[in-house]
Amino acid sequence: MLKNILVANRGEIAVRIMRTIRELGLRSIAVFSEADRNSLHVLSADDAVEIGGSEPAESYLNGERIIQAALQTGADSVHPGYGFLAEDAGFARAVAEAGLVFIGPPPEVIARLGDKTAARRLMSQHGVPLIPGMLAPESDPARLQQAAGEIGYPLLIKAVAGGGGKGMRAVRGPAELSAAAQQAASEALNAFGDGAIYLERYLQRPRHVEVQILADQHGTVLHLFERECSIQRRHQKLVEETPSLALDADLRQRLCAAAVTAATAAGYQGAGTVEFLLDPAGAFYFLEVNARLQVEHPITELTVGLDLVRQQILIASGQRLQLDQARIQQRGHAIECRIYAEDPAQDFMPCPGEVSLLHPAAGPGVRFDSGIHAGFEIPVHYDPILGKLVVWAEDRPAAIARMRRALQDNVILGVTTTTELLLEVVSSQAFADGETHTSFLDEHFAGWRPAGEGDLLARMGFVADQLTGAGRPASAGSGAARAEWQAPWQRLGAWDLLE
Repeated sequence: MLKNILVANRGEIAVRIMRTIRELGLRSIAVFSEADRNSLHVLSADDAVEIGGSEPAESYLNGERIIQAALQTGADSVHPGYGFLAEDAGFARAVAEAGLVFIGPPPEVIARLGDKTAARRLMSQHGVPLIPGMLAPESDPARLQQAAGEIGYPLLIKAVAGGGGKGMRAVRGPAELSAAAQQAASEALNAFGDGAIYLERYLQRPRHVEVQILADQHGTVLHLFERECSIQRRHQKLVEETPSLALDADLRQRLCAAAVTAATAAGYQGAGTVEFLLDPAGAFYFLEVNARLQVEHPITELTVGLDLVRQQILIASGQRLQLDQARIQQRGHAIECRIYAEDPAQDFMPCPGEVSLLHPAAGPGVRFDSGIHAGFEIPVHYDPILGKLVVWAEDRPAAIARMRRALQDNVILGVTTTTELLLEVVSSQAFADGETHTSFLDEHFAGWRPAGEGDLLARMGFVADQLTGAGRPASAGSGAARAEWQAPWQRLGAWDLLE
């Protein structure tokens, strides 16, 4: 069993990993940048080492300094979390060469899956359905035009080393291709150090459905069912749920079997996710493999009753999976909303600043994974995710109701967040009907604006009531009279928080 784990990350995912490390009776080690000196993940760790300046290249992307910190503190392993170096094959190899265990897939598997066209070729060889498109990168404009004609418009330009929507452009016709290809290649080069691109058919209004897999070092590969992640902005997920309403029993079985085939073909080890696009006719197509822990892993944990970080650590320790596919069952329904320090009314512009007050939602079936605390200054240098609000309930309508209440209760003051938009999304009829797809926000919430300042005042009043214990006065009586009484913040009308 591993004993001393360095977490090579920051924010909510570092805090979440350290919770499991503590439950296992192991020692956690944090690394932090100059900007994160007072961050929650530093305060949560048993030991912490400063590794450089605030810019990611000076700290969280500096693999050499991270490995030095691991050796300096007596770590025997490194957990990369998600983002930063989590899917960097060179870093995983350097960790192993330093005599440490990398809690993730082997370097050669990361490299195999990190090249999107190589991954497509591998899946094609093993019968996993692919979106029509290129199986090798291309930069020559004439060859791109030829391939585009064969694939058919509309199409999507994608970066071979891509992720998070970087290096991706939709193209409606031949006249747009050349300029869009140049822009995508330039963006991919800046983001990943690799400007290689390829073309795929652009699917209209697909659902984004992924399958969680676990694989040990002894050849066992299991799936933990699907998650739907269709509600996105700029190819970044905002709302995830499981199970997906789009799958019946037969489609679920075929999709999950394809994910196991994909992971087996790649020689996968650890926790990972096989992503698919599902078209309106019910056909599914391989998208990519995320060779790491996903942001949205908590909804799987809540519905199958497993701690995925614990499983990662056990697998990396060389242990066999003590699980049987037939006995892994889903129970109930779970939804996750990502809370970002962004302004949805200003094209999701990042909004760094100081968190003046944090009042997390609580109650049955509610989980708030965050990396912030009151007084924390949100840096400008990193992804602006503040936390993930996750709920579980016995069925989807109950989970939606619980998420609405949790979003209303989850108060973060001092910075603008995506909370109000998320509340309107999960309260919408389209979401209730399960009509989710990757263009959901564009179709239903284009030009969205918050209701007004009453929202903020109502939330502040609610928090004041909770902190002071003011509540409803005894003079409000009982029965109908008590039901009619409203606190001042309720009379603002924007946030009916206690309903």
